[in-house]
Amino acid sequence: MYQVQQRKKFLFIGGCMILLFLFLIIFFVLIFLRSPEREAVQVVEEFYDFEQEGIFAESWELFHPYMQEKFSKGHYIQDRAHVFMNHFDVVSFSYSIGEVEKVENWTMEESREPIDLVYKMTIYQEYNGKYGKMTIMQDVYVTQVEEEWKIMWDYSS
Repeated sequence: MYQVQQRKKFLFIGGCMILLFLFLIIFFVLIFLRSPEREAVQVVEEFYDFEQEGIFAESWELFHPYMQEKFSKGHYIQDRAHVFMNHFDVVSFSYSIGEVEKVENWTMEESREPIDLVYKMTIYQEYNGKYGKMTIMQDVYVTQVEEEWKIMWDYSS
């Protein structure tokens, strides 16, 4: 009888420890996956996935309002398709994302107020077109606007 109780107690404690361990793993995974840096990278991936597919209307929607002021939606769609697909004769491209850097008080252009916090990452776009292989490197900045992550490019001097 004593051994049965000991075994039940051991199984109960062991089960609780396993559940606690699993809970801690899930908790840390969720925190890591929901980090601001990770969310910033995810919106950049989404942006360039749309660009790869030629869905420029959707990529334009991911721009910060300051960027949307720079290009009307129609102008952006037409210009991106014209430059990359028509002039460079590019059918597709690949991209990679460099390290993520947290930047405080960043300004998109000198006429704008600084943004408290942005995440900067360098994007490398690799094109194969009629002019051969090309790589375009561009710094991209991401910040939250009304709880949504939005993309900006640097226009400061």
